[in-house]
Amino acid sequence: MFNPIQIGDLTIQEKGPFFAIAGPCVIENEALTLQVAEYLKETSVAMELPIIFKTSYDKANRTSLDSFRGPGIEEGLDVIRKVKKETGLPVLSDVHGIEEVGKAAHVLDVIQIPAFLCRQTDLLLAAARTGLPVNIKKGQFLSPFEIAPAIRKISSVGNHDILVTERGTFFGYHNLVVDMRAIPIMKGFGYPVIFDATHSVQLPGGTGASSGGQREFVEYLARAAVSAGANGVFIEVHPTPDSALCDGPNSLPLNQIRPLLALLKEIHALVNHAL
Repeated sequence: MFNPIQIGDLTIQEKGPFFAIAGPCVIENEALTLQVAEYLKETSVAMELPIIFKTSYDKANRTSLDSFRGPGIEEGLDVIRKVKKETGLPVLSDVHGIEEVGKAAHVLDVIQIPAFLCRQTDLLLAAARTGLPVNIKKGQFLSPFEIAPAIRKISSVGNHDILVTERGTFFGYHNLVVDMRAIPIMKGFGYPVIFDATHSVQLPGGTGASSGGQREFVEYLARAAVSAGANGVFIEVHPTPDSALCDGPNSLPLNQIRPLLALLKEIHALVNHAL
């Protein structure tokens, strides 16, 4: 069991409610970002399912120097602020350096630590000191046991509003696998665990200059993860993923998220009823 975590109107507790973190990989433009956010708000209301909106103002870890990174922190936070104001959804984005944390904290409801940076002590401590909930993406290079030191870094300054997200583990070159044992293992540290259903089907660097992906497996892994006890899911969505400027191959088409979330909500209810 873990202590409840409050994010907007959502109270994350061991037995639910089931929730999702969803949105486009990166801010491509304001209009598209708001389009996705409004659809997710409608989805949240219609399904009575809490959704935290996610996107990135800067994807600093793109494979290629030529890859699209987003509008940057100033313009990007303005767009995220508008999403929050117009939809009422709580908002999440990732930070890549300690110099970003203060500005981001004025807008975000959740600060996310990217998987590649989950061992960066100064970044973790800066995020923790904002007092906001912190979502740690488990690095693809870590076992589930190795997320415990990252959790301790955040809790060391008195911030216990911590989320941990599983997103697969490197398996040779250009491939990830998901060990579902990771979910109960990481829940054993006393914090909610989220399953990143779309990055877990990524093929890192699989096209040479960018990452590939296998979105056809998103549903299967998400079903397994919720069955294994995940408290929520993380899903990147886009109206037309094949034309997305970042992570299109592993993003889910926007019109597919409702049936998937409906199924996952049922599985979550069944699992928690059985426990």
